[in-house]
Amino acid sequence: METISHGLRANVLGVGVSATDMNGALATIASAMEAGTKGYVCATGVHGIMEAQKDPALRTILNHSLLNLADGRPTMWVGRLQGFRGIKQVTGPNFMLRLCELSAKTGYTHFFYGGDVGVAEELKSALTKRFPGLKVVGTYTPPFRPLRPEEATALSETVSRLKPDIFWVGLSTPKQERWIADYIDRLDTKLMFAVGAAFDMHTGRIQESPEWLKVLGLQWVHRLCQEPRRLWKRYLIGNSKFIAKISLQLIGVRKYEPVVERSLLIPRPAVQETMYD
Repeated sequence: METISHGLRANVLGVGVSATDMNGALATIASAMEAGTKGYVCATGVHGIMEAQKDPALRTILNHSLLNLADGRPTMWVGRLQGFRGIKQVTGPNFMLRLCELSAKTGYTHFFYGGDVGVAEELKSALTKRFPGLKVVGTYTPPFRPLRPEEATALSETVSRLKPDIFWVGLSTPKQERWIADYIDRLDTKLMFAVGAAFDMHTGRIQESPEWLKVLGLQWVHRLCQEPRRLWKRYLIGNSKFIAKISLQLIGVRKYEPVVERSLLIPRPAVQETMYD
């Protein structure tokens, strides 16, 4: 069996994508929990990669994550072309399920932040029913704007009282990654996870792509069919630009700075210049 180093990262247009798989990612989380490591995990596909091309601060956030999982098939393919044979697609929704399953056995506690009104509570109900023994200590539905100072203080006080091991954020990319970078040092939690559409998928608001579409790298088509007015520009224009840019990188015409490998126990660097949409 191939040994996968959790610190290794593929360089996808200057964004480091963790060269790992589901089991490797879960093992990294278990090690981080045991060591008391504080950090955050992202799951990044083509959309996140392209957003990072426009925003150096977002690229910094992704590259300073504990893990940046290959949420999409194209990021996995690029990693394999760069020699990382062990890299596999690990979607945010699937990773959430596997970590909740593990937590029902280990006792890790969870907090859900994000979604429309009522979604976080529905998510709590759905996952605790699916995984008996899962401990969800709190939920929070944020407004569609940055938190006011008094709201941020109230959230911080709530989290300090509950002390969840794992804090899930579902706000969509890139808002959720910026939010995590802004709040990682303000909240009394160990690990934070940016999982985007997982909240809506696990409460039945949107449907996850069939496995065969994922294998072909076409899960974006399934999402586009469900939300064409919101997502057409992201996928049709963004994906085309990604193909053009990654082609130039792979043939050596365009160079990107090497992505620094992260050791599990190295303290997370401070991230500056975070902002909201």
